[in-house]
Amino acid sequence: MKKFLTALAAATALFAAQPVLAQDGPAKIALIHGLSGSPLEAYSKQTHTGFEMGLEYATKGTMEIKGRKIELVKKDSQFKPDIARALLAEAYADEDVVLAVGDTSSGVAMAMLPVAAENEKILLVEPAVADGLTGPDSNRYVFKTSRNSSMDMQAQALALKPDANLYVATLAQDYAFGRDGISAFKTALEGTGANLVHEEYVPQQTTDFTAPVERLFNALKDKTGRKVIVIYVAGIDAMTPLVTADPARYGIELSTGGNILPALAGYKKVPGMEGAIYYYYEAPKNPVNDWLVAEHQKRFNSPPDFFTAGGFAAAMAVATALETASDWETETLIKTMEGMTFDTPKGPMTFRPEDHQALQSMYHFKIKVDDNVAWAIPELVREIKPDEMKVPVGRNNAQ
Repeated sequence: MKKFLTALAAATALFAAQPVLAQDGPAKIALIHGLSGSPLEAYSKQTHTGFEMGLEYATKGTMEIKGRKIELVKKDSQFKPDIARALLAEAYADEDVVLAVGDTSSGVAMAMLPVAAENEKILLVEPAVADGLTGPDSNRYVFKTSRNSSMDMQAQALALKPDANLYVATLAQDYAFGRDGISAFKTALEGTGANLVHEEYVPQQTTDFTAPVERLFNALKDKTGRKVIVIYVAGIDAMTPLVTADPARYGIELSTGGNILPALAGYKKVPGMEGAIYYYYEAPKNPVNDWLVAEHQKRFNSPPDFFTAGGFAAAMAVATALETASDWETETLIKTMEGMTFDTPKGPMTFRPEDHQALQSMYHFKIKVDDNVAWAIPELVREIKPDEMKVPVGRNNAQ
């Protein structure tokens, strides 16, 4: 009996000690992104690289915050909403992560939003873009470091300098990213006098642009004034078929936003084209970006790309919140992050308290071609500050 009581006491002590060990153990952060099954997987991999480098920068190489190791739990959503939901629920319930970051596809990320609310844990959206991710169907557990559709299109409109002489047709993919983007573009044109004459939507993975290009040309070719096709796609090449069809014969220009460096190689076909970009490594001038550019070049023999900067920004937001908050309970983190400003390779960003969207600069560019550079250079025209863009509040978390 004495041995039994001794063993029972030891077991009780062991189980009682477990929560303390868990608290003192590594703090887990889930990265849930599509790593297979889509051309967008390159975006996810850049995001992961950026997140890891951002944590390294924020922690001065220790990968510790307040004495606790930060452990990254990476999961592949395969760009499938049902899998993403299940992985997020698993990360919250079984892995006991402090918070999660994801996804790359706006459609997949939209499906993840209710899981954050059900588990009452934070989901930091990066790099998905759609306005709806912080819209009425979102919730107070969702924060977003990635730019949104309105930022893309407010900046794009400013780069176009719209007036009554401008006629525009748009080309976008038929899912949340494309639909929200064009909706935001229409809002950006309001009051400018510009004319939106046609909206063209194509399947997300389409490769045949024959009929869409014909409809776009027909919508614009007989207009008198400046004629522009605005392209808003991700993971597919719409530039090549449009350039091949020779829009210049009708006096039609092309305009689009920035992209990853391999995709920018296709922009060499359109020297002088103007648009707006989220990030290009030469544009921001600040110590964070200086470190990222130098370290990425040293480690990978290439400059950091579009989504590397986004992952880095997300890591800086997480590290700033964990370092600042008095504890890491969800409610404490939410209160800490609302209105929080944090450094990124693009300069300071601030989470808007109402909908948790991070307000940030965009960059007006003009394409320059240099035969010694593998991609077209989106040469900086000017930085577009957050207060220049009329970014609608998606939801009010205080209500």
